[in-house]
Amino acid sequence: MPELDAERHLVALVSDEPEHFRAIREHLGATFRFLQAKDEEEIRNVFENAEVHAVLFDLDCVGDGPGDGLEVLEEMRRLRDDLVLAAFTRTTQRTLPLKAAQAGADEFFLVPLNFEELKIVLLRALEKRALELEGRRVIAQAEQKVSFYGLVGGSAAMQKLYGSIEAVANTNASVLLRGESGVGKELIARAVVQCSDRADKPYICLNCSALPENLIESELFGYEKGAFTGADTAKPGLIETAHGGTLFLDEITTLNPHLQSKLLRVLQERVSQRLGARHAQKIDFRLITATNEDLEDCVRKGRFREDLYFRINVVPIIVPPLRERDGDIALLVDHFLRIYCTSAKKPLKTLKPDVLELLEGYKWPGNVRELENVLQRIVVMVNSPTVTLEHLPQQMLQSSAAGQESMLIPEEGVDFDAELERIELAYINAALRRTGGKKSAAAMLLKVDPQRMKYLCRKHKIE
Repeated sequence: MPELDAERHLVALVSDEPEHFRAIREHLGATFRFLQAKDEEEIRNVFENAEVHAVLFDLDCVGDGPGDGLEVLEEMRRLRDDLVLAAFTRTTQRTLPLKAAQAGADEFFLVPLNFEELKIVLLRALEKRALELEGRRVIAQAEQKVSFYGLVGGSAAMQKLYGSIEAVANTNASVLLRGESGVGKELIARAVVQCSDRADKPYICLNCSALPENLIESELFGYEKGAFTGADTAKPGLIETAHGGTLFLDEITTLNPHLQSKLLRVLQERVSQRLGARHAQKIDFRLITATNEDLEDCVRKGRFREDLYFRINVVPIIVPPLRERDGDIALLVDHFLRIYCTSAKKPLKTLKPDVLELLEGYKWPGNVRELENVLQRIVVMVNSPTVTLEHLPQQMLQSSAAGQESMLIPEEGVDFDAELERIELAYINAALRRTGGKKSAAAMLLKVDPQRMKYLCRKHKIE
């Protein structure tokens, strides 16, 4: 959008009354450029014209009244959210301004129009919209700097990861993604594919632990009709389906020795043979695997074939845990809150500073998946627009000093003397239960004088 003093803004008048166009152009022609749209085709041209900055819409020019005009107004807003939409009408219903705003109007006027007011309001609205669009542009630029093919993070650890992805993307080398559970290895695999020249080719993903052993072989390699009971038709396997593209095998260490041997043959000879087939067929695909286990230890213990290990471990990429991604928590929090607040049609929630401090200090054993789950739960369960410490899961609160303070002292405060009385009574009862009601033994357990023990029992009316 051009700056306000660069040139006159182009304003479209949507109305079938020539008098409206004549009067508006006469009074505001020195400030704005105008064009008129009287029918559906001309209105469509208006919304396809990038030079149009604002639309003045006559609610009375559609259907039998402003009700039909509101529906058109709503559709206009769906078509272009960058335009200033100003509605006007002769109808004086009290609820009409609110309904127009809900339909997407930035401004609302009654006929006869006050042209001086219309000029001032339009200029202000255009300036405000220009600032909003510039803000969106700046935010988009900032987000591009901390995002990479769907991955979010600007930390040094993530920048190093992005570099590794770019380096390997356009090769055919097998990639092994290594990292803790929940770090987003499947997202990394997708980023490798999207960054490569196989981006528009098939991408087949399989979690090797998600299927029982008796099914995974037929899923991977496919089968011919009659290969086994129930094989009524032939079916291609996932390896065959990935021809020309990429095959991603997550949790690769869960494959049994038989399937490891068959996968090794595929990688060595670049052929795949369906169950029950007489001949193998040539296959071209890029393999990406992932694991959260110590693969070398699996090899030492005989759980994983050493020759297959060397075949898949051509380019290992270490995916950093969330606790090592300094500065990324705030970016991820904003990312997930925007996603889930939008999905739930709720206003964007904000976090109090001590909440963000706690999140940044937490160790995140479940990594990004755990953070996403926590934020999704907050969006669903918390009605307040502001997230406070009390909205976080208890195990997170217990892991930090700030969280423990919030549990000890909630926002509304505590009755200190009453809390001390409650704790004192709890200790006395616990000691008496353990000693079978013997006050002298309970006094020894609590390391207090027997006389004081008797006093405390009288105080709390304990017989």
